[in-house]
Amino acid sequence: MISNRSKLAAAALLAVSVGGATALAAPASAAVSVTPQTVCGSGYKTVNSAPIGSRGTVYLTYNSATGNNCVVTIRKATGTAVDMSAYLYVPDTDQGDSDYGRYTSYAGPVYARGKGHCVDWGGSISGVSVQVTGSNCATLKEHRVTRTG
Repeated sequence: MISNRSKLAAAALLAVSVGGATALAAPASAAVSVTPQTVCGSGYKTVNSAPIGSRGTVYLTYNSATGNNCVVTIRKATGTAVDMSAYLYVPDTDQGDSDYGRYTSYAGPVYARGKGHCVDWGGSISGVSVQVTGSNCATLKEHRVTRTG
């Protein structure tokens, strides 16, 4: 049986490698003033972020009232729809979510309950991806990988 983590990792790799072949409808588009909080919702605070080359940033946010994490990938400049992704995975609970498609400004939001757990998260924009594993684990050091395609 394939675990959710394996499915999410495979989907992230596929989203980066497919490039322009993805033809999904964009459920989200926004003005230039998109922020992680406007996408994730009220109560979410940015707790971590990672640049995706010069194309944008993927953000990890957390809502202390609910114990939920949210990840969103935001482009630096909006424009023609491009392949984008956002994913979040909580290894201890084997829970996660992902969003892959062609978007003009952001991918996500994706949510998972993560209170008291390390999280893996990341995103991609036009073939450049970032994966962060073992994140937000108090004194443990996270691992980041950026890939260009």
